[in-house]
Amino acid sequence: MPDAAAGELQSDDLQAFVRKFDKELAAGITALTLLGVLGEGVPLYGYQIAKRLERDAGGVLAGKQGALYPVLRGLEAATLLSSEVQASSSGPPRRYYRITALGREALAQCTTRWRATRRIVDTILGGEHA
Repeated sequence: MPDAAAGELQSDDLQAFVRKFDKELAAGITALTLLGVLGEGVPLYGYQIAKRLERDAGGVLAGKQGALYPVLRGLEAATLLSSEVQASSSGPPRRYYRITALGREALAQCTTRWRATRRIVDTILGGEHA
């Protein structure tokens, strides 16, 4: 029976590794995609950003709206975004986010790194890439 216990431990270790991998990957991709959406130059509030990401991702981000706000706050703390609260005619005031000049530079550098990384990973894993 020691083999079964060892297999169970390995399975737990594998699941922990995959969860950590998913979390780290999601954090970077979320920040990059937020910068990308706001990099189009139109100030947006959180719900608009979430709906835009959901639409552009084919629904993949459905139900993950709450996860965007901590990333937005972090990007703002890093001065990659700025925000301004504006009154709304149809509800409470809304916080609109806008990319800063530093944010545009971060977007350019991170996009370059993302594309290079994607090419390398696709090549190593034998996948196709654009």
